[in-house]
Amino acid sequence: MLFLSQAVSLNTSHLKQNDSNRFKKSNLTSASLIAITAIAMALQGCGKKPDAAASAPPPMPVSYVSVQPVSVPMSVESVAQTEGAKEVEVRPRVGGIILKKMFEEGESVKAGQVLFVIDPEPFQITLAQAKAQAAGQGARITQTSRESNRLKELLETQSVSQREYDNATSDVSISQADMMQAQANIKEAELNLSYTKVTAPVSGIAGRFQFSEGALVAANTSLLTTIVQLSPIWARFSLSATELASLGGHVNSNNVTDVTLILPNGTEYAQKGKLNFTANSIDPTLGTQELRATFNNDDKALLPGQFVRARVTTGEHEGVYLVPQTAVLTGDLGKFVYVANAKNEVTPTPVVVGEWLGKDWIILEGLKANDKVLVDNLIKLRPGAVVQPKIFVQPTQSTKEPIAAKDKSASKSMTTSKVKAG
Repeated sequence: MLFLSQAVSLNTSHLKQNDSNRFKKSNLTSASLIAITAIAMALQGCGKKPDAAASAPPPMPVSYVSVQPVSVPMSVESVAQTEGAKEVEVRPRVGGIILKKMFEEGESVKAGQVLFVIDPEPFQITLAQAKAQAAGQGARITQTSRESNRLKELLETQSVSQREYDNATSDVSISQADMMQAQANIKEAELNLSYTKVTAPVSGIAGRFQFSEGALVAANTSLLTTIVQLSPIWARFSLSATELASLGGHVNSNNVTDVTLILPNGTEYAQKGKLNFTANSIDPTLGTQELRATFNNDDKALLPGQFVRARVTTGEHEGVYLVPQTAVLTGDLGKFVYVANAKNEVTPTPVVVGEWLGKDWIILEGLKANDKVLVDNLIKLRPGAVVQPKIFVQPTQSTKEPIAAKDKSASKSMTTSKVKAG
């Protein structure tokens, strides 16, 4: 029993000691948490609040152009196609065998120049026959005239009847009419004989041969070649109702001051043109007015069938503004530009645009004098953002050449080093 009581006493004291240790650890943990919290609160109370201005990004550097009102040509551009002022199909007037070609394909020919020779022998025979018939009719006229004169004398002595004399005079008239027909046959035979030499009806550039020598061609149907007159040359184009409205209405030779061609490489054709045809109605299918302009083409720089652009000018727009094309953006409400106000804040400004003039947009409405229109870093801008504007400087060829030279020098040095390394 004593042993049992001692064991119970020992166990009880051990439990008390464990409870005391747990209480001490719990107190230590709570004290540590309280101390850490107090230190954090003290540090937060003693620290300074973060500066909002210091955390904001710096103003974005952008370039701008200060716009001023200017006067620009009132013009529109449209796709045009050139055509020869005269495009002629050369066909034979008589049929026969082609004996000879007297020109080269694609060369210049002059009006009246012989192009083809058709076998003339059948037509020479026809001419000889016509002349023979005319000679026979001449003899017939002589005979009938002599007979008429003889009967006239006999009629005076009542040796022949009046009827016989009238028949004789009628024979003379018939013979003279037949002679006129024979002379006409001679002229027709001579004309057909001349047609065996096919000549150029106009001056221009000859096309390719459609028939070779020795081929049989039919009169008025066989196409031998074509001739196109290159100077002057025409350009045919059309303007829509919207384009006509921007020019002030339907155009004609009286209100169009200038017509300019823009070649496929972007350069302007040196010779200015003028309208020589304006349609008197609007095409109901396309809603356009057809126009045509004529241009001098002595140097043969333009060829028929070539696609170009025609710029029609009718006057001038006054009080408009020019901004680079990259500055004009498109949004839900249409075209707009970014303008920097007096506080250098970005302000989107809706604009009404016209046509392109070189690399610039013509702004008809929406801007005023001295507005700072931003031209770069536009994709990073937001309305109200503060920017650091600077005047836009257009890059020139002279500023690009040193860079190109430097690149070439660097490339050359790299090539030299590779050779040495090899």
